[in-house]
Amino acid sequence: MKHPVYVLPAAMKALAALDTAAKATGLSEQTIELINLRASQINGCAWCLQMHAAALRKAGEPDERIDTVAGWRDAAYFTDAERAALALTEDVTRIADRGDPVSDEVFAEAARHYDESQLAALLLAIGQINVWNRLNVATHHVVGA
Repeated sequence: MKHPVYVLPAAMKALAALDTAAKATGLSEQTIELINLRASQINGCAWCLQMHAAALRKAGEPDERIDTVAGWRDAAYFTDAERAALALTEDVTRIADRGDPVSDEVFAEAARHYDESQLAALLLAIGQINVWNRLNVATHHVVGA
């Protein structure tokens, strides 16, 4: 089938509005792209992997950071705030992997680095990339085709 956002253009408009709302909080584009890349790695969405890695490169991110997003815990290239966002991304993306999907510790660490509107933006951005990943994978949206 065609991608759902082309079948229902109002859905594309809604997802674009969600993106705009998240970015309006002052949450950095860099942080949003890092979480987009990490969630896409977890979900195996090749289309989003390529797109978000390219966006990070275009924004001037060094290859070392892009190449080590999946192993961020063992890479010295990320700030404490970015680590908190990446941990939150993993927990929110992997909600079925454990009984308490988002631990109080992970949430508290994110709240230590981001104000309430930025924390809301993080959660919305994580939710949004998961929607895109699932739509792309479900409709076999193949990168490079």
